[in-house]
Formats: sequence, structure tokens, C-alpha cells
Amino acid sequence: MALEDKDPLMTFDVDEKVAATIRAQLEDDKLPCAVAFAIAEAGAASPAQIGRTADALQIRLSRCQLGLFGYPGKQGWAEAGVSDLTPPVGLEAAIQEVANAKGQIACARLWTLAEQFACSRMLVGYLADALDIQIVACQLGAF
Repeated sequence: MALEDKDPLMTFDVDEKVAATIRAQLEDDKLPCAVAFAIAEAGAASPAQIGRTADALQIRLSRCQLGLFGYPGKQGWAEAGVSDLTPPVGLEAAIQEVANAKGQIACARLWTLAEQFACSRMLVGYLADALDIQIVACQLGAF
């Protein structure tokens, strides 16, 4: 969900320390997904809290690690060249197997598959999209 589509009246108590950490690490006034997760891994807050804080500060997320948004031309797959890669054997079947009956799969589940198959998150996101599987439940709350 785009930042402008979110409820501007949402109630969320912003932790000023987390907000300052986010502001200090913006790139082109946006918060890249990998940076948001680095902040979370450093113990500042959960990924969900990082995302809610960015929303409250009206800061856009960028450079989704699955390649879904925040790149010139929208998706990051072309920039990363993942469409030219040969996926690991069994990855496409694994993506299809874990998708739910509605043809959806959670962001976190794709991250797990990328780790299991020792490939980039971007490749897994590209394959899910190519298989017409909708990626849902962004860990940062972007969608």
C-alpha cells in the first residue's frame, strides 16, 4: 500500500530514538528495505515498528529486497538482472507449494525460501511474480 493510501490519522506513538535512527540513514529521503532491516537487527525496534515509524514520519520505503517497489521503473528485477539467472533446482516448485489457495505468499516466507535455496531475495520475488503469485504481508507494512 502506498504511503499516501495509508490512514494519516493512524495512532502510533513514535519512539524518537528510532525516528532519529531512521532519519540518519535515509537515502534520497527514503528508507531502503535493507537499511530498515539493519536498523531492526541492531536492536532499535522490530521491522514492523520501523515501518510504522517511517509511515508516521511520512518517509517512503524504497528498494524492496524482493524487488517489488522503490526502483526506477517500479520493480528492481531488471536493475538486478535476475531475469537472466537460472533459478536453483526446485525453487519454482517450492514457491508454488507454499503459496496459499488464493495464490498468495507472505514476504517472510519468500525470505526463508531464498535462504533455503541460497539465492537472492530478489530472484525469489521475481519468480513469485512470474508465477503470478501475489506477495503479501510485507514485514515493514508497505503492503
